[in-house]
This record gives sequence, structure tokens and C-alpha cells, in this order.
Amino acid sequence: MRLDNFDLNLLVAFDVLLQERNVTRAAKRLNVTQAAMSASLKRLRASFQDDILTQHGKKMVPTAHAIALAPRVSATIMHLRTLIASGRGFEAATSDRLFRISASDYITTVVIVPFLEILQREAPHIRLDISLPSDDSMEQLSNGGIDLLLSPEEFLVSDHPRELLFEERHVVVGWSGNPLMREPLTVEGFLNSGHVAVQIGHRNSFIEREFEAQGRERRIEITAPSFIQAPWLIPGTMRLALMHERLAKIVAPAASLTIAEPPIDLPVMQEMMQYHASRERDEAVIWLRQQLLQVVRRSA
Repeated sequence: MRLDNFDLNLLVAFDVLLQERNVTRAAKRLNVTQAAMSASLKRLRASFQDDILTQHGKKMVPTAHAIALAPRVSATIMHLRTLIASGRGFEAATSDRLFRISASDYITTVVIVPFLEILQREAPHIRLDISLPSDDSMEQLSNGGIDLLLSPEEFLVSDHPRELLFEERHVVVGWSGNPLMREPLTVEGFLNSGHVAVQIGHRNSFIEREFEAQGRERRIEITAPSFIQAPWLIPGTMRLALMHERLAKIVAPAASLTIAEPPIDLPVMQEMMQYHASRERDEAVIWLRQQLLQVVRRSA
């Protein structure tokens, strides 16, 4: 296959087809007709001399060769987009750039929400695609599927740049009517209470991993799938929860919660920003990181 005879737009089609594994959905994502997407798949098969996707019942399954190509194709698309973007510069006021960000509901609440005010005022055409962290987040970052991963340091990819966004403490929250919250918490009272914990997907949160590392156990009575749900499972009960201090301060007044210092030593969490190495000089990503840092500084 000669490169000068290859349509580079076919790489985008390949990337979307491998993600969707469905011609109709891939066509919808790229805003083309199903016939045009089928034609792209036919040309891809001819170019790579491989079926790319094969029909099995009602599903389309990628070939082994296509699976092996997928991360390299994604990385190539990302490099090409960065190359094109770097040539035309970045103007926040007029840009319609789409930023793909992986962030928990906690980070969305304490950082992204106030950032939206900046967007409204300074960059009204910029769009955000926010996804929750998952087992695939690190692979998405490595393949260029997301522009920015906002996460505690321990969940980052090892071989891409990172930057500290802020440091976060954990505090104990309990219902304002809980007698235990009227006095300084003791270790015994804290550990013997029922607790609300958070587990996102199949991953323990930073604080749950810390408890495991310390060999401590507490009676977890409710496990929530998100940080923003946890505080609303406490009012009217004697349960406690360990929460990020920034989130606790936002939610406590509305949920009738009291905030207390933990009776045990807990490490400070490093909340980081990570981006692909190829985007280190991407003016748009640099602007995005700077704006998020400003949000954090203003709220400190």
C-alpha cells in the first residue's frame, strides 16, 4: 500500500468502526450515510488486506490484525490532530474545540462546575465531553481518546506527563442530629459506627485503599457508586462517611451534615492532571490546564 494513494480520513473511519463495531452507529458518529461508511470499510479492507470486522450472528467482531492496529491508529490520529492544531494556534474566545476529560463526580463538582463560568465568559464555543473514570481510562489516555485525566496520583499512567492540580484532605461527615458528632470523634466511636463508602466500578477509592494499607476495618453498611451520592445516604441515620473536604463543605449545608476531623491519621491525597506526551505543547490543552489551576487557586 502506497501512502500517497491512501486517504488519511480512512484512519478516522477505522478508529470509530473499531470502537462502535457497528457500521450504522459509526456512520452516525461521523455524520455520514451508512452507505458511505460501508464503502470506507470496504476500502480499509482492501488497503490493509484484512477483513477488519467480521460478521458473527448479529454482531461484528474485529479481527486479530485490526485489534493489533487499533492503538497505533488512535495514536496516529491524535498526533495528526495535534500537528494540525499547532499550526493554526488557539484562541479561546473563538475556538470550538471539544475537550474530552475523565473526571469523577467529585472533581466535576468542585472544579469543573466553577470552570463552566469561565467558559461562559471567555470561551463560549468550547465544548466538554466528561466521562467517569473507569478501568479503561488509562488506556483511553494512552490512545488519545481523552485530553485530560483528572485523578489521584496512584491511578495515573506511568509514562505520560502529570501536573499537580491540588492537595485534598479527607474529613468525617455525619448527620447533624447524630450525638456522636457533638463531641470530638474517638477512634472507637468512629470505627464502631456504620459507614457509607464509595466504590467506582470495580475500583476502591483512594481512602478505601488507604484503609486496606493500614489494616483497619470499619463497618460499611452502604456502598455508593459515586462520591456525590454518598452524603445523601447519611441524613436521619447514625452512619458516617469519609469525604473529600472540598466536597463536604459544598454539600454539608444542604444535607444537614456536620463535618469533623478524622480520629486517625490519613494521608493527603494528590489530585493530578495527566495528558498524553504528544499534547504537552498543545496550546489548547495548556490553556485548559491553566484555567483549572486558576479555579483551584480561587477556591483555596
